[in-house]
Amino acid sequence: MPKKPYEDVEIRGHLIDSLMMPKIMDDIMDLDGEFEVLSFEVGHMKDDPSHAVMRIFGRDAEHLEELLTAITEHGVVAVRPQDAALEAADMDGVFPPDFYSTTNLETLVRVEGEWVPVEHPEMDCGVRVDVERGMAETVAMGDVKAGELYVAGHKGIRVLPLERPRESQPFEFMASAVSSEKPKAQIVHEVARLLRQVKVDGKLTIAVVGPAVVHTGAAPSLARLIEAGYVGAVFGGNAVATHDIEADLFGTSLGIDLKRGTPVAGGHEHHLRAINTVRRCGGIAAAVEQGVLTGGLMHTLVKTGTPVVLAGSIRDDGPLPEVITDVMQAQKAMRAYAQLAGACLMLSTMLHSIAVGNMLPASVRTVCADINPAVVTKLADRGSFQAIGIVTDVGLFVEQLADELDGAR
Repeated sequence: MPKKPYEDVEIRGHLIDSLMMPKIMDDIMDLDGEFEVLSFEVGHMKDDPSHAVMRIFGRDAEHLEELLTAITEHGVVAVRPQDAALEAADMDGVFPPDFYSTTNLETLVRVEGEWVPVEHPEMDCGVRVDVERGMAETVAMGDVKAGELYVAGHKGIRVLPLERPRESQPFEFMASAVSSEKPKAQIVHEVARLLRQVKVDGKLTIAVVGPAVVHTGAAPSLARLIEAGYVGAVFGGNAVATHDIEADLFGTSLGIDLKRGTPVAGGHEHHLRAINTVRRCGGIAAAVEQGVLTGGLMHTLVKTGTPVVLAGSIRDDGPLPEVITDVMQAQKAMRAYAQLAGACLMLSTMLHSIAVGNMLPASVRTVCADINPAVVTKLADRGSFQAIGIVTDVGLFVEQLADELDGAR
């Protein structure tokens, strides 16, 4: 009977309490593979890493490659590592056929015997390598240029998975499940602590904002966070900007009076009239400069010089002049800020949250506040497993967060 092909791999870290070993074993068995644990050295103290060596068996070479690719994201590396295989792109905008598809975890590639860190960790990209400069970076498919070298296959790849912290950390008590029954006051306190630390570290907190922020009356509280320097960039769409401007010009959002909560006669026209007014001025910034727009979230962003990226969609009216209607260009604009982020607040917008989540490194603390618990579940399903869900009314959450931070400027 012919011997099955195999490869010996090793893994280091906090393998037990971070559940790294069970995940590796599950992935192998789910793909009908086999493994043998050759050695397992458990750290003696809580801060000591463990080390395991495993032999992975596949039915054939192709099956073994599939198994090794699946477990690479858990930090597994060959006992005798080889340099990463590099293939040249033969077309603009197209990866080589066997390209390595990235995760959002910190990653290294082996180039000429040296482990080189991959810059700008992001999921669903390729890894472009400059051999002469000893550099590697993630590149989105649309940015590929013919002739560039990309990592192919799993060999020469080392992924550093997120591990369970050695001591109690903010959010650790929140991360176990998505629930509406977690203590909101404590959650708000921990999010405020996070934003303070990100500000001290000189990093960027991004707010990804849906129109519900305006509908629920949270826009003034978010504006307070921006003015205090706790939010350094805002992502959204035509809708959030339009309804915020509608609120300033007409006192309504989607034609509903924001003070009384009742429909206004002719209110269904207000969003179109708001867009038309801003377009006549030449844009949001111009409307502020001309004194037409005198308050609201967009006014605050202009006055504070805070970057904002508004991405268009097929359902947009107008749109407002600042809206980037080419979604790939909008993605590029967002990516530039995502790579600088230390934290991200996702406020009641499913599609934008998932899109931005795809761009963020796993190391970026991500807080998703939404009345719909499915939003954070979808984020996790698409790879943003670092996202923490807060099931609550976004208006109350943002107001409480701004109140918590008011005395900490």
